Amino acid sequence: MKIPFKKYQATGNDFVLIDNRSNRYLLTKAQIEKICNRRFGIGADGLMLIEEHATLDFNLIYYNSDGSQSLCGNGSRAAVAMAATLGLINNKTCFNAYDGPHQAELLPTGIVRLKMNPVDTLKKIGSDYFVNTGSPHHIQFVAHADDVNVVEAGRKIRYSEAYAPAGVNVNFVELLADNTILVRTYERGVEDETYSCGTGVTAAALAASQHGYTSPVHIKVKGGELEVAFKTGQAGTFDEIYLIGPAKMVFEGALEL
Repeated sequence: MKIPFKKYQATGNDFVLIDNRSNRYLLTKAQIEKICNRRFGIGADGLMLIEEHATLDFNLIYYNSDGSQSLCGNGSRAAVAMAATLGLINNKTCFNAYDGPHQAELLPTGIVRLKMNPVDTLKKIGSDYFVNTGSPHHIQFVAHADDVNVVEAGRKIRYSEAYAPAGVNVNFVELLADNTILVRTYERGVEDETYSCGTGVTAAALAASQHGYTSPVHIKVKGGELEVAFKTGQAGTFDEIYLIGPAKMVFEGALEL
């Protein structure tokens, strides 16, 4: 079976996207793992299916490279960019994702502004934080993020008893000047450091607000730069959260399964 696909990257977070509005493709966990494998498949941090939705512009099904599901902020931004090429949207959209409906805007520059769902809890754990931005994230502030062994340190927290059995994504955050932070992320489901994590940088920006950083927070990641805008409510709540950054198509083709 040949499946047409497009490959996108959003600040180095890369994805295989498939137009499944015909509901023709039903992929198994093993097939998803094979497609995302960088040696035996296309290679990607995740795979997405764009499908029809009864009332919204489209339905987005996201899989991590191990076949598990979650919200993916960068993936959602890439899906918005692809939906525009399919003629499903113009510059604004409302679509359904893993954690419910999301609004987004595609700017003429290719930047995608994705509205995240409100966050009602920012939990402090010693000097660290936990926040769920559609996916669960542990935030640890460090003096020099480039010196951290992200895979080793991230895996310990991801598989720790505190987060068993589902685990958690782990972000190492360095506070920089000019309202800027540097973020490195260990992603569960990928089980490695990724070049960028949309829900992770969102969580990091919200946690950085506890250190005096204000909206919009500028974020540096391995794969480029992003911004997170938000409004702070009472008792550590956040609303009007936007993940803002580029999403670009890399190539397209047909994969054989």
